[in-house]
Amino acid sequence: MHVYPTVLGLYGDRGNALVLRSRAERRDLPAEIVSIEPGEPVPAGGDIYLLGGGEDLAQTTAAELLRADDTMRQVIEANGVVLAVCAGMQILGHQFRAARGLVPGLGLLDVTTDAGATRAVGELLVAPDEASFGLPALTGYENHRGRTTLGPHARPLGRVDHGVGNGDGTEGVVQRRVVGTYMHGPALARNPALADLLLGWVIGHAPAPLADPTAVALRKERLLTVRSRPAASSPENRTMSRPATVARLRIRFRSRDSDPGA
Repeated sequence: MHVYPTVLGLYGDRGNALVLRSRAERRDLPAEIVSIEPGEPVPAGGDIYLLGGGEDLAQTTAAELLRADDTMRQVIEANGVVLAVCAGMQILGHQFRAARGLVPGLGLLDVTTDAGATRAVGELLVAPDEASFGLPALTGYENHRGRTTLGPHARPLGRVDHGVGNGDGTEGVVQRRVVGTYMHGPALARNPALADLLLGWVIGHAPAPLADPTAVALRKERLLTVRSRPAASSPENRTMSRPATVARLRIRFRSRDSDPGA
């Protein structure tokens, strides 16, 4: 389920929902993407929630709406599966900085975000904690000025090999079954193993492998390209925009023998 897709969803983050649906359906897992617009309540009971990218005003508005709605708190406290990209990750934290100053987040992730001296723009390459996640190298495109500090209840998604990420050598956050990251691209198209990790959390086991020769070739090309170029961060004088999608993807999984009306 996408939440506020017409307001939030920059940098290709809408593609994360399409990737999850495709990878579910290729395994005969029925999947549905439902869009929720501002003013509509965010339904509880979805399988995966997505929060993606948007600009400063959109991020602040989304934070206010989600705080009033309260569904995300219920979902995360019930150990729901969430992917939060860029400003979406910031929204779930304690606070983030917008044009009007510090804005309170939802306080559902133990992270705090302030503005850095420069804007991070360019390719991002991350070495995840293989012992915890079993993921290969992760790649994405970052465009943010946020510098995110993790508290004791959160752990990073991985270590930055190229780019800026959180700003301290780490990238993203994992807490409960919430994954936060600065990777756009969209992240799940670039990193199908991350998509399968989220699907596995939903169905309770690792999904069956898929034959993806094209995806493998594209990932190989992308990783070689990123590793061959210097990291870049643009000057601070660019307009600060805060990717914040609150996207909620709702995927319902049913076995073939289940009642389709359930």
